[in-house]
Amino acid sequence: MRYIVSDIHGCYDQYQMLLEKIQFSDEDELYVLGDVVDRGPEPIKVLQDMMKRPNVIFILGNHDFIMYTLMKKLSVEITKENYDTHLTSEFLLDYNLWIQDGGQITAEKFRELGYSEKMDVLDYIEGASVYEVIENGGKEYRLVHAGLSDFSQDKDLNEYELYELLEGRADYAKRYYPDESIFLVTGHTPTVYIDGWRKPEVYRKNGHIALDCACVAGGKLAAFCVETEEVIYVEGL
Repeated sequence: MRYIVSDIHGCYDQYQMLLEKIQFSDEDELYVLGDVVDRGPEPIKVLQDMMKRPNVIFILGNHDFIMYTLMKKLSVEITKENYDTHLTSEFLLDYNLWIQDGGQITAEKFRELGYSEKMDVLDYIEGASVYEVIENGGKEYRLVHAGLSDFSQDKDLNEYELYELLEGRADYAKRYYPDESIFLVTGHTPTVYIDGWRKPEVYRKNGHIALDCACVAGGKLAAFCVETEEVIYVEGL
């Protein structure tokens, strides 16, 4: 079976409970639609578990990208020669904004790692996809973290800018693809904020499948099974 989850946000216990609930095995595949880190208690443990599983496909989220960008710079030794290029005012502003947006726990847990462990984590994030396409029973699922801002039907997925895939929110009131066999599968926007829905449950309408059920904020962690179209939940923090 193939499963899709999103926005784990450091909820390691819920992530493990969900894997147990779906009886995840080496024969299955798990697509993770980004935002593995920040806000929740164990972001690095979630990443390290994913790293051990060759059948987990990691799709980059905006929080993962920001964490990677900042920690990559901070993992370089600061010297008199590179001080001006590494600790600029712009970098410090970005770092502070990240800390305020849930990055504090990720920074603390990352700091506890040895150097080689840090590099392994950063290499793993660097190798993440920005989108995936999977098919089943004549249906096509287009997997991205946030949505396809500046959408055009004539635009291939590889033509979108990184911001349009990682940050620009999907318009859930709009059907993107007239072909009803094509589904856009996203996280990023908690389903409790989707107009006309506002529940911590998976939203399926207008060719969208929205999976961020706000686990880290007291909602749920959800897994969508591609083969059965069933949704499996565990309660969030």
